[in-house]
Amino acid sequence: MQMQIDIEEWPVRGVFRIARREATTTRVLVVTLRDGDHTGRGEAGPIARYGETVESCTAQLEAIRPNIEMGLTRDDLAEMLPPGSARNALDCALWDLEAKKSNTPAWRLAGLRTLDPITTAFTISINSPDVVLDHAEQSAAMPLLKLKLAGDDDDLIRLRAIRAGAPGVRLIVDANEAYTIERLQELLPLMAALHVEMVEQPLPAGEDDALAGLDSPIPLCADESAHLDEDLAALASKYQAINIKLDKTGGLTAALDLARRAREAGLDIMVGCMLGTSLAMAPAMLLAQGARWVDLDGPLLLAEDREPGLVYADRLVFPPEADVWG
Repeated sequence: MQMQIDIEEWPVRGVFRIARREATTTRVLVVTLRDGDHTGRGEAGPIARYGETVESCTAQLEAIRPNIEMGLTRDDLAEMLPPGSARNALDCALWDLEAKKSNTPAWRLAGLRTLDPITTAFTISINSPDVVLDHAEQSAAMPLLKLKLAGDDDDLIRLRAIRAGAPGVRLIVDANEAYTIERLQELLPLMAALHVEMVEQPLPAGEDDALAGLDSPIPLCADESAHLDEDLAALASKYQAINIKLDKTGGLTAALDLARRAREAGLDIMVGCMLGTSLAMAPAMLLAQGARWVDLDGPLLLAEDREPGLVYADRLVFPPEADVWG
């Protein structure tokens, strides 16, 4: 088996802003595995929040290249690489390669009965309330919007702008660790009045014990606080849901296991993504089956997507064809 590692840069549509950074491009890592006549690919978006870069992920993969090219399997990955984007790219490439070699769709290999189209959120990033209103009006036909919050005094104005521009849309919000418990308690009733149906990661990951026992009128979802080895029972005392991203878990294999254990702990499932192309979203479609919230809008936030890519149409994202992934 031969491995090829490529670093790609994709332009963002406009500027993508969250509470701690902004981006006009995104750099992704693509792993291609070749075994005879068969090829498998996987894409990952290194997470700066955890100190990852495309260069550091490449170095992780190069360090185990001999193991990979001798026939490393998905079952071996947990011992060879830590959870993260490098392992995600390789794990998803191995899934794709196995699907191609066996002529069996990846969803069947995962034990799913079918792979259905899903409703994905569309993200509106941090901007002035006037721009948020304009973006909401342009996106009013989407079934589910996700508003990034800044943690500043304009957040409530942004929320009201969303409701003015898209009064009938389902709405979730993501604070990316921007709030204090006091500010969150002030905003939760106001968010509930605006029919916000979920708040993602309101407090910093190391300061979220304050959520234990909080009587929130809206479900709270852990993102930065939720990792592969997290104590799910402890997490369930603070949150009602967990955002599972392939780049955090280290691929589809671990993500499917985490979703099963999270459900057993009584947590709802959200499936999220980093900025990336359809190749990164496609494996997460398997994870998204049955999730309460899905946020796989990465390609919609880019100025262009790879070809072929996933089909986003009729307010849905459709399962990947084999030439995309799986």
